[in-house]
Amino acid sequence: MNQTERLYHIDKLLRANRCVPVNRFLEEIGISIATFKRDLEHLRSHFNAPIEWDRECRGYRLAMSTNAGPRYELPGVWFNASEIHALLTIEHLLENIEPGVLQPHFSAFRERLATILEQPESTMREIERRVFIQHRFKRLVSPHHFKTIVEALLRRQLLRLTHDSRFTHQISERTVSPQRLIHYREVWYLVVWCHLRQAVRTFALDNLIWAEILNEPAIEVDATELNDLLESGYGIWSGKEVRWASLRFHPSSARWASSETWHRDQRAQFEADGSYILEIPYAQDDELIMDILKYGGGCTVLAPEELRAKVILRLDQTRENYLPGS
Repeated sequence: MNQTERLYHIDKLLRANRCVPVNRFLEEIGISIATFKRDLEHLRSHFNAPIEWDRECRGYRLAMSTNAGPRYELPGVWFNASEIHALLTIEHLLENIEPGVLQPHFSAFRERLATILEQPESTMREIERRVFIQHRFKRLVSPHHFKTIVEALLRRQLLRLTHDSRFTHQISERTVSPQRLIHYREVWYLVVWCHLRQAVRTFALDNLIWAEILNEPAIEVDATELNDLLESGYGIWSGKEVRWASLRFHPSSARWASSETWHRDQRAQFEADGSYILEIPYAQDDELIMDILKYGGGCTVLAPEELRAKVILRLDQTRENYLPGS
């Protein structure tokens, strides 16, 4: 029995009986007198337990409340030390992904978790010192917008969004039914049912100017239909009209490319010369082209011809930037 379980058992005995002899604690919990005294002191110092010795019954009891000092209450949910470490690590990871978003909601819970650990401060400092996420190309999101969107998403309410298009620079207002929140490549995206377009759309949260919850229930898109739409093609911008790209990674890049999963339905094989052939579905090609180009001369588009032509055009445009006089 770990310390968390022992503390809970001691508390249960004290609440169920006016006075509990020491031997009863030792027998029922199966601990030594030294361990019992340490647990008793832990309850007093960490949880303000009003435990006192009763000379008449020669046992321990909970003192009557005097309304002085912090209230004695054990956390309603119990975890062992390993589970608490995992929770604190998850909280630290999420805080690194989007700083400030969870802090107001998690701080009190974090303090309660910390009181159960033997050395709470050193444990949390060690997690923060040893676990770190290195951000690249992170886009900032308004904490107010994030909170509003999460609330509407979980309450299943309509949202009114004011959105600035990154491509056209046009500001538009949409009424949407939020479906999913996705963190993808350092960017938060909101997948919605757009009531103007009568279709599923995806908005980047960093492009939002305003978000407001409406007092109307959201429309629910079938989960299977949504999964098929979002996961049918490569990247965040999926769609129903899916094409297949065939890519050849040269032997120098094959090992690196083969260690990556580009899509759940991808097909791949190694050639005799050590090159790597990858076939992936895609609906929109902007993101796919960027990922092809990051391999430079280590990747060649075999098909379709339309995608191959776009990559060649992008390479030609890049080359022109380095010609004399450009």
